[in-house]
Amino acid sequence: MNDDGGWVLRSTRKLFRSPWFDLRQDELTLPTGEDITYTVVEHPGYVMVVPLDAEGRVLLERVYRWTVQDTVLECPSGGLDGEDPEVAGRRELLEETGFTAARWEPLGSYYGSNGISNERFHLFLATGLTDTGHHAREPTEQMELEWHGLEQAVAMAVSGAVADAPSAFGLLLAQRHLARAGE
Repeated sequence: MNDDGGWVLRSTRKLFRSPWFDLRQDELTLPTGEDITYTVVEHPGYVMVVPLDAEGRVLLERVYRWTVQDTVLECPSGGLDGEDPEVAGRRELLEETGFTAARWEPLGSYYGSNGISNERFHLFLATGLTDTGHHAREPTEQMELEWHGLEQAVAMAVSGAVADAPSAFGLLLAQRHLARAGE
């Protein structure tokens, strides 16, 4: 759905460009006639993977995030880099964890922060895992891998121990998907 809600764009300009996102400022007229300035983070999107092994364990990453100055537990994820979301998911899983997956099931696509950004993330459940023994992390990807039972990981998501919202959401969706597949 692409309903403009009656908002009218009068002008737009780029404030900042980077390899990861751009910052845009729009001059708008609202349906009420009021003129406003709206700043938007333009983001190409990313993919997030819930990797589940044959024993029902999820592979999570404990990674330091400068933005929140904390080490957080997350599902493997990364930028689309112009690729199809599943292709990007396969690449990111291998780069960050050294694992590949035989089966990929989409769990959905969602906006992460639509009040300030057009960023959209794509969630996948990856099963049939194989450890290649080799990863290719970026310098900022300082992480440790951890295995957690799916039920435990979901409980951690509900309690806030998995504080990364897309990861918590992905774990909940994976659990629901598997429950429905088992019915």
